[in-house]
Amino acid sequence: MRPALLVFGHALAVAWFLPALLSRLTSSGISARLGLAAWLTAMASVLASVVVALQYLAVAAIAGWSQLAEAVCRSVTGGRCTAVVYRSAAFEFALGVAAVAAALALALLAWRYGRSVQRAQQRTRAHAEAARITGRRLAGAGAAVVLDAARPAAYCVPGRPAAIVLTSGALAVLDPRQLTAVLAHERAHLAGRHHVLIALTRGLAATFPGVPLFTRGPAEVARLAEMCADDAAARHSSRSTLITALLAMGTGAAVPAAALAATTCAVAARVQRLLEPARPACHARNRLALITVMLLLALVPALVTRFAGPLTAHGLYGA
Repeated sequence: MRPALLVFGHALAVAWFLPALLSRLTSSGISARLGLAAWLTAMASVLASVVVALQYLAVAAIAGWSQLAEAVCRSVTGGRCTAVVYRSAAFEFALGVAAVAAALALALLAWRYGRSVQRAQQRTRAHAEAARITGRRLAGAGAAVVLDAARPAAYCVPGRPAAIVLTSGALAVLDPRQLTAVLAHERAHLAGRHHVLIALTRGLAATFPGVPLFTRGPAEVARLAEMCADDAAARHSSRSTLITALLAMGTGAAVPAAALAATTCAVAARVQRLLEPARPACHARNRLALITVMLLLALVPALVTRFAGPLTAHGLYGA
């Protein structure tokens, strides 16, 4: 019983207290890809820890119900738990009801998560199909389509095939080089399958609305995915071209490279990040901190189960 409680305690600690630390480490987007990996690792660590804790309890139930009743009783009440208590029909009945309720709750959460992800995929596929039907092909841009809309916008819609959607307003404010940078940004989203990561994390937020890691995670994953795509686009085009493209899309007016100095004070966080890249030493410290967090997230549950007890009936019922 002790290993199950320790592993579950690790999951609770990560889910409630780690988001604040991760937000500080990833807010600047210094190492966007590592930051994205850290958020995903934290979520995976919580889910894996809960599964391991449930495995411990399942092994306990299979190995012997009376032993499980004793282990639960002693874990909850300590020395006040006696054989009269944990061997009573009332206690075993209450434990059975709790086990059934937990199993039903787990099945309901799994169903809600699957349903949430499925609905998101259906909406995405429907939007992609509508964009391909109503939009017009952009010559020389592969799967890109143009929709008539005054507001500048560009986004990718996964599907079979995927589509990159631009509005006529975006084409009006982007020059050819800036358009190439925007297309490279959207292709980076598709290549990195960022839509899958966002759909999965949003599904967790919908399934576990009271868990800070899962409620904050989708916004952080989406923000870092944008920065990862920015980095890919900056490698494909020049950094200044991407910056002017982002400014043009954000302001709705064409922005030449020479105007950067006049607009620096009002740029958004993504543009500011591109304008002022982190120094090598700061970049190295941030990468080291994120790698350390990810290693701890991966190793702590394994160490807890290794030293607290093996996944056997002996390890479960041992003091």
